[in-house]
Amino acid sequence: MNTSIRVRLSVMMFLQYSIWAAWYVTMGRYLGGTLNIPADKIGLAYNSTALAAMISPFFIGMVADRFFSTERILAVLHILGGVLMFLLAQATTFGTFYPLLIAHTLCYMPTLALTNSISFHLMQDPGKEFPRIRVLGTISWIITVWAVGQFSPLDVTTPLPFMIAGGASLLMGVYCLTLPHTPPTPTGKPVTVRDVLGLDALALMKERSFLVFVVSAFLICIPLAFYFAFAPQFLGDMDMPNATQKTVLGQVSEIFFMVVMPWFFLRLGVKYMLVVGMFAWGARYLLFWLGYDLGVLWPLYLGIILHGICYDFFFVTAYIYVDKKASESIRAKAQGFIAFVTLGAGMFVGASLSGVITNHYNFPRVEPARVQQVDDLGTWAAGNFAHWEENGQAAYGRILTIMQDGSTVTGGANTYVGTTNNPVATLEVFERQPSGGFAAGNLTGAQPLAELSRPISRWDKIWLWPGVGALLVMVLFAISFKEKILPQKSDERPV
Repeated sequence: MNTSIRVRLSVMMFLQYSIWAAWYVTMGRYLGGTLNIPADKIGLAYNSTALAAMISPFFIGMVADRFFSTERILAVLHILGGVLMFLLAQATTFGTFYPLLIAHTLCYMPTLALTNSISFHLMQDPGKEFPRIRVLGTISWIITVWAVGQFSPLDVTTPLPFMIAGGASLLMGVYCLTLPHTPPTPTGKPVTVRDVLGLDALALMKERSFLVFVVSAFLICIPLAFYFAFAPQFLGDMDMPNATQKTVLGQVSEIFFMVVMPWFFLRLGVKYMLVVGMFAWGARYLLFWLGYDLGVLWPLYLGIILHGICYDFFFVTAYIYVDKKASESIRAKAQGFIAFVTLGAGMFVGASLSGVITNHYNFPRVEPARVQQVDDLGTWAAGNFAHWEENGQAAYGRILTIMQDGSTVTGGANTYVGTTNNPVATLEVFERQPSGGFAAGNLTGAQPLAELSRPISRWDKIWLWPGVGALLVMVLFAISFKEKILPQKSDERPV
């Protein structure tokens, strides 16, 4: 592959992953902190990519590969996806936000496979050349998330990340028109649902070890979805400085462990590489639990850095294992099948479940163990839950209005004047329920915004669920998976 093609494909990969990175990390904090969306719906928003991942193979296999050149369909999908992102940035309710997000991800997720396809078409030795191109996607993720984090706390209080993603998507759409022509794949027979989903690979599940692997891969993707949906919100709750930027430490470690992975693979083999990857997911959540429990940040940093082991040791090893088990005639179908099981079905269930569990341990369902002082008063909005002290006792409620026009408001025995420099919130006061948690009552009050703090979710309860779940899957896999596969010798087909 000549230098010109390599540079053009590298730019393509950089733009491709900058779109996703711009909005994905900060979406949970924006939905919960600005639009006041409950956690169960935040989980629903994060399963949009998994839902699109389950649908996109039909588009790739039955439409894109058969009737259109790859660069043109990429251009159309990215331009349409960019327009949808700009519309999404204007949404103020979940009923409007979610359909637009689904529409965008339905445009975006097929482009992941299409950019890979156009790369392979132009490569002479994909096994050697593709990793050098694909790594630009990871570098792009790091740079984009870091850049978005520069706007903190704007990434929480404004839809700016979605607008950045929209601009990047439009730019990518135009750029795709300059890529080398990649014609549709000729075929003499109709493509079936069985072909698209790689269901021919189901024959591999007749072997007990492969069946155990597939079931375990599906199950481990349920707890791992918690991280993508709620880790950024958790890091913000823990007052981690520049929390958005710090998440890129996970991608940095991903690059490092990708480099050293062959050394580990040679010594551990498939089974124990997968076991280590599953253990890392459980350890990450338990580190998050420890950081919350102790009120310190170092376990959180360790949990983020574990991402390299979490991703590389599990996903990359899984792809290698599938490649070794499948015959050449069904190898591509087997890879598509395992992607559907993990990134599609497993992540969909996991993202949905993460929202339900996180919502269960959110105020006002539970009494928070700790609260967070809000330094930037401009981040408060009507509908936000709040904590304050009243007569020496903790009080909780919901902000009704924020007064900063000189109006006078009375709260209890105090009278406040809301100004630009000292805004005042009127509050719906919540009452403690005998069965636990809080509920809106008939009382109202008022407090200066400077006196309010924010209730924090019970992250100690939340992280135990995926942490214990991941470790249980690891133990079951270690016990049930009997096959031990080591890398082949140098004279055999490379893995």
